[in-house]
Amino acid sequence: MAAPLPPQTQQEFQERGFSRRQIGRIALVLGAGAAVAGMPWHRSRADTLPVGGTYPPGSILLNGNEFWTGPFPSALPAGQKALLNGNRYLTGQERQALVETAAAYDHIAPELITPWPGSSDPLCRTVISFCSPTQGLVTCDPTYETVWGVAEWLQIPLTKVPLRPDNGYKADVRAMLKANPHAGMYYICSPNNPTGTVTPLADIAWLARNIPANAVLVVDEAYLHFSNAPSAVSLLGSYRNLIVLRTFSKLFGMAGLRLGLSITHPSLQNRMMRYDGIYQTTMLSVPAVAIGTDSLKDPAEIAKRRAETKQNRKTMQDCLTHYGVRTIPSDANMIMADWRRTPGPIVSTFAQNNVIIGRSWDIWPTCSRITVGSTSNVQAFCKAMEQVALLLK
Repeated sequence: MAAPLPPQTQQEFQERGFSRRQIGRIALVLGAGAAVAGMPWHRSRADTLPVGGTYPPGSILLNGNEFWTGPFPSALPAGQKALLNGNRYLTGQERQALVETAAAYDHIAPELITPWPGSSDPLCRTVISFCSPTQGLVTCDPTYETVWGVAEWLQIPLTKVPLRPDNGYKADVRAMLKANPHAGMYYICSPNNPTGTVTPLADIAWLARNIPANAVLVVDEAYLHFSNAPSAVSLLGSYRNLIVLRTFSKLFGMAGLRLGLSITHPSLQNRMMRYDGIYQTTMLSVPAVAIGTDSLKDPAEIAKRRAETKQNRKTMQDCLTHYGVRTIPSDANMIMADWRRTPGPIVSTFAQNNVIIGRSWDIWPTCSRITVGSTSNVQAFCKAMEQVALLLK
């Protein structure tokens, strides 16, 4: 059970229009920290687990958007060394090294960067910090669902703006502002999960320029490293209402190690940190910090993994196209496949071939998200498609 919020904090939330029940739920979200998988509203790859809750041995997991291998080989020695000092808590030195390395990587000031145990915690905090029962949340649909879950759990008004083919399935920023011109937070995942589509920086800048004065624009760049698209951090010099989130869970192969960053001006960082955030950003895994720091110093491995993902993604898309399955052009490590029918039997057929694919979104119930895997993973996927194709006739 989460500890109750301090009286002063409870009063602040009451002044923002939250009820006592909502404040109790806020305490639960904050108490969960990085462990959002345990929250009642969280959806994860567990949705595709078979009866019994485990995958058969040898299963090829193309359902969780994880990278097919682990951390960068060049960064593992630093992590192994840190393990030998696992009896010691994180010191300011390791944390500062990560911050300075990340700042150098993005050519920005270190004071703009705050590390977290993954990016889920700061993402949840943005909804808590900048939304309320009167200042809602605006997102695309489909997109990464954690922000939806937090808003619904806290009874915050939620507006979902559908992605459209005539807009290239990228965020329609003008439609987002029109949908709720008085929201407290606008959320864009770019490249988007589950479509892998990139929202141009010009559109992000337009939205940052036009949202309400007391609102924020959160750009989730969990999948940016799979793309050659420029980062929204380049806009921080012009827009002080912008928050950029990053994670090491995807291309860097560190999903189980839990490390992420929020990148924004100190004034917004401070608003996110008010609710026990300082504890979360200092209680980091020492090996994760060491591996993350050295990973950012290896641009050749970043480029290599990006190129491998692009090639394997093309092979999967070509395979799907061969069997008449429509896909959305993606710049990330995922593909949305439209089966044009309920995907249950298709998912089961893949599973019978030891290939586990991902879930659907309510707005597109005939589509499945499929993670791009290794070359051997892709070969197995294409082989399984031979049987799936029989269901599509």
